Amino acid sequence: MTLETRSNQPETDARLVAWVRQAAPYIHAFRGQTFVIAFGGEVLEAGAAQALIHDIALLDSMGIRLVLVHGARPQIDAEMHARGLKPRFHKGLRVTDAAALECVKRAMGVTRIEIEAMLSQGLPNTPMAGAFLRVTGGNFITARPVGVVNGVDFQYTGAVRKVIADEIEADLIQENLVLITPIGASPTGEIFNLAWEEVAEAVAVAVKANKLIYLCDAPGLISGKKEPIDALTADEAQKLVARHLPKQGPEIVRVLPSAIRACRAGVGRVHFLDRKADGAMLMEFFTRDGVGTVMTSVPLARLRDASIDDVGAILGLIEPLEADGTLVKRGRERLEMEITRFSVVEHDGVIVGCAALYPFSTEKSAELACLAVMPDFRRSGYGEQLRCHIEARAKKLKLQRLFVLTTRTAHWFIERGYVAAGVDALPTARRDLYNLQRRSKVLVKSM
Repeated sequence: MTLETRSNQPETDARLVAWVRQAAPYIHAFRGQTFVIAFGGEVLEAGAAQALIHDIALLDSMGIRLVLVHGARPQIDAEMHARGLKPRFHKGLRVTDAAALECVKRAMGVTRIEIEAMLSQGLPNTPMAGAFLRVTGGNFITARPVGVVNGVDFQYTGAVRKVIADEIEADLIQENLVLITPIGASPTGEIFNLAWEEVAEAVAVAVKANKLIYLCDAPGLISGKKEPIDALTADEAQKLVARHLPKQGPEIVRVLPSAIRACRAGVGRVHFLDRKADGAMLMEFFTRDGVGTVMTSVPLARLRDASIDDVGAILGLIEPLEADGTLVKRGRERLEMEITRFSVVEHDGVIVGCAALYPFSTEKSAELACLAVMPDFRRSGYGEQLRCHIEARAKKLKLQRLFVLTTRTAHWFIERGYVAAGVDALPTARRDLYNLQRRSKVLVKSM
């Protein structure tokens, strides 16, 4: 018998371990949720389809309920060119005559079969090893004609009339992956070509999806200053449409109205991701920062008063700063007693920042204390939001001065209107507690 041994034990990849641990809360949270993933036929042409299918299989293995909505625009165009036909569009929507409809049916059918084949893989030594995805579909979409718009007769181009949500839900309950092709029939039996982004919107709203993911031609939305937008609300996106829409990628321009409607109709999150970026969905869903743009009906981050349930999260946030001497150590018992003095910033359900206000009412002053923000979010402006919030609370209490004691962040406060002062500037009760060994700098701001 031959014993195999490892001559060189590989070193632990600390970054991999940290990523898995960081992803664990998201994995727990997403289990049983419904994601609608929408993408155009460009995914199959760009060579990114295989990696995408691998990621879809991984999401399925985590217990996430998946609905895929695919398009086939380039495949339809290719089919039309092969038959000597010229594609026609009006404001981004295909004009589908009888000849074009035959091309649509053929291209959609071939595209669907190719996607089903990729979802059925199970080769050893691949991410699909051991996976078994039951793919289902059906006549879930009832369509109606778009009709004549601005003098253009769209003929066999349709819009969604109704989504049979109960049937989709039944398939999801049976742990099937639902694949929807954007073709719908009317009650009279006519077939209509549908826009995949509109189908994705209608399906996501009908099944009350937790997430609607658009895989597009850009990493996400950009601002008027051509800067990437990490998160925005549907209302903010609507303003963007009015002001800066031409700066977005062409596909973003096309899907954004559907995304806004879906978000306002109750879909939990709408994500815009780059279809060419390998692993974009994994990075977006299982890391704190993400890699695309997320749209919500209300702001993703909110600032609120802390409650007793937040004690554990605040302790986890401030303990590293207590360990390196930046903050004074607070035990759990003390924090529980003083929790009403704290405010927190919550980002997507995770507490990423905190600050406290300790009033000294007899001397019309207060201390801004324990201002801390998680390292990954220190460039997100949350520290500034917390400072402004604490200052607003001090003004509401009609206090005249706010002071901070700091060993490492004096310049940050000075840049925001605080001025250096001596220990004598502290209220008497606070002066008696001043730690001479820490030699904290005292900074004061008039309210």
